[in-house]
Amino acid sequence: MPDDVDALVERARALFLDRSLTYGCAEATYLVLCEAWGVGEPGDSSPAMALNGGVAYSGATCGAITGAAMALGLLAGQRIEEHKAAKRVARELTMRLMDEFLAAHGATDCRDLIGIDLRAPGGHRAYLRSGAWEGPCMRQVETAIRAVAPLVEPGAWDAAVREVLRAG
Repeated sequence: MPDDVDALVERARALFLDRSLTYGCAEATYLVLCEAWGVGEPGDSSPAMALNGGVAYSGATCGAITGAAMALGLLAGQRIEEHKAAKRVARELTMRLMDEFLAAHGATDCRDLIGIDLRAPGGHRAYLRSGAWEGPCMRQVETAIRAVAPLVEPGAWDAAVREVLRAG
């Protein structure tokens, strides 16, 4: 799976770092995971559009986390028939992602991670000029993808689901 995960990270890098600035952190993460897992509408990042910059540039939870959470919800909903169980699994796997993300980056909120208020006048321009999107933000997208992409493997998925449901 490591080669596959590396390929997913490279796909996210191509989307997120493209100079056209088409895809933000949430969108790139969401698209790559949905493609890997065969969920969602191929090529459609619209469900994650408003999540970039910590939900509509508010600085709240990093878009890499929220994009991954949305993809996890789709995956759980597709693979687990009972809604309550699917919701519990998606929520627990997202909490684990958040814990791993916090350990790796020291925060989960966008504003804490980039140190810029994207909603302030000139905030987005300052963010682009800072290069944060090419360095720290890209690493955060990578963290989210590396943390949950292995769930594409049926054995990894089944083990994670059993663990969550046993603990629940």
